[in-house]
Amino acid sequence: MTEFKRNLKALRKRHEALLAEPNKAVEDYNGIYTRYVNPVLTAEHTPLEWRYDFNEKDNPYLMQRIMMNATLNSGAIKWNGKYLLVARVEGADRKSFFAIAESPNGIDNFRFWDEPITMPEDNVPATNIYDMRLTAHEDGWIYGIFCAERHDETQPGNLSAATATAGIARTKDFVNWERLPDLQSDSQQRNVVLHPEFVNGKYALYTRPQEGFIEAGTGSGIGWALIDDITHAKVEKEEIISPRHYHTIMEVKNGEGPQPIKTSQGWLHLAHGVRACASGLRYVLYMYMTALDNPTKVIASPGGYFLAPWQNEYIGDVMNVVFSNGWIADEHGKVFIYYASSDTRMHVATTTVDRLVDYCKNTPKDRFSSGASVENIKKLIKKNKTNLEKK
Repeated sequence: MTEFKRNLKALRKRHEALLAEPNKAVEDYNGIYTRYVNPVLTAEHTPLEWRYDFNEKDNPYLMQRIMMNATLNSGAIKWNGKYLLVARVEGADRKSFFAIAESPNGIDNFRFWDEPITMPEDNVPATNIYDMRLTAHEDGWIYGIFCAERHDETQPGNLSAATATAGIARTKDFVNWERLPDLQSDSQQRNVVLHPEFVNGKYALYTRPQEGFIEAGTGSGIGWALIDDITHAKVEKEEIISPRHYHTIMEVKNGEGPQPIKTSQGWLHLAHGVRACASGLRYVLYMYMTALDNPTKVIASPGGYFLAPWQNEYIGDVMNVVFSNGWIADEHGKVFIYYASSDTRMHVATTTVDRLVDYCKNTPKDRFSSGASVENIKKLIKKNKTNLEKK
């Protein structure tokens, strides 16, 4: 056996061990969700065939010909009994693309399909596409809405100037995708999510209007817009339903995460909030609920973050970040929350619909001052003391 073949055999063995490694629950538990020891997807989970030339004559040193940098910000859906992630895979060249990884249990053994998704182009090709939100809509299609990034041609001398639009595609088998025209809007749009049901006979979008590619601007927040025709989607009017606030987890930016989950008590929403700190921007996840009969009416808004970077999740390409655009509520009420840490790797946390509803309805609101926060704590202390005295 040649050295090439020995190295290839060892490489395949290590890769298979990574893919097949069981994922164990973390013992630390807050009663809301369970974290897991291992990421569910990393750059090393990508197929070897995407990275190596296995022809010994052409690649005698068994070098990686195409390197992968990260797997992050995955849309998620349960399909044909499997847990699917439409992952944003970023190559060493900084270009992102979509690829599907599936698992039998949603917690480990995620394996990528043989090839990445070939996403058709809009009329104006995008330089980069990423962060797909998946929605199984009542019209029978599965939609993927994602960020389409292009250079800002109004600033030809600025190589960092970019524009963001919401790309829209749909599929029924995750292999063949129909690309629809990008969302038309008077502002740049990122973090756009399709509501799973018609509202007043129209498609409904959660939006995030922003004045620049990075900056949200002086206003904004999570918006809501009704669309007459998804095949020629245009924002005519937006209503902000989850605004930003000073000195909170969402003072700089916020945006809808995955599609909301419908429950008997309202729609569950997972979103991200961004604040400034000494080391830059800190991204965390938060939750809120809206009314069943009116998805624009917020009926519960627990204060503070729901999930934040933890232990080695702080470390990566972009530090101090967690981001989610995919979760799955299965038929038994279990919820799988897929989130990326520091723009580098994908994790899962598990909980239930009942726990999330309880969390939203019974966690105190942010009342926007230190004094009010102390009052919330003292109320809980008093309640606990009263309960102990009764015993």
